[in-house]
Amino acid sequence: MPGYANLFAGILFGSAGFAAFVYGKKSANWQPMAIGAALMVYPYFIEETWLLYAIGITLCAGIFVWRD
Repeated sequence: MPGYANLFAGILFGSAGFAAFVYGKKSANWQPMAIGAALMVYPYFIEETWLLYAIGITLCAGIFVWRD
């Protein structure tokens, strides 16, 4: 059973991923769509809390770095 920190991270990064995916789809840009999909999916596979937040923050930063 995941802890509260993992559940919060899943909801937080999943929501950010959904927003990035929708933005990428509306603007026909594949980079935000791919990062958004990764943000929505990766919390299901990571159990370590620190790794969950590290990957999430890195992917969220990637949205801003690779935008056109």
